[in-house]
Amino acid sequence: MDVIKLLEYLQETIESASSIPLTGKVTINKKESLEVIDRVINCLPDEFKKAKWICEQKEKILQEAMEEAENMKTHNMKILKKQIENHNIIKEANIKSDQIINEAKKEGNFIRKAARNYADEILCNLEEEIQNKSDDIIYNIEKNLEAFSASLEESINLRTDVIKDNIKELRNMK
Repeated sequence: MDVIKLLEYLQETIESASSIPLTGKVTINKKESLEVIDRVINCLPDEFKKAKWICEQKEKILQEAMEEAENMKTHNMKILKKQIENHNIIKEANIKSDQIINEAKKEGNFIRKAARNYADEILCNLEEEIQNKSDDIIYNIEKNLEAFSASLEESINLRTDVIKDNIKELRNMK
């Protein structure tokens, strides 16, 4: 028999049972009723039994599962943090970054010194060039001044000679 037929039989037995006056209760055959109930229980699949047990235990199971999940999460986070902190790649990266920073500082100092030396060299060359140009200008000025002085002296001498000649002529004319 299937479960529904057994349950219908049990219902019919209860409905047809003799009643106790004024109490609303009925008398039924206990042995027969328990046999029907056992047969119903045996006919129910194991999943119903498991579902019933799970329903009865659900709060406890949920609480235990949540606690275990939280414990696992906390434990895994601790392990992950330790692994990250202690991981060789992180250590190597920190060492490498320190090396890069030190090399960059050294290179910066080298470039700074090289720039100063270059600027000093440029300024020394500029100073030397200015001195050379200044010497050339002074030499050219002196040379031009000498030439001008000689030309002026010659011009003055020539005019002086002309004036002397004119004075002689004027003296001779008398």
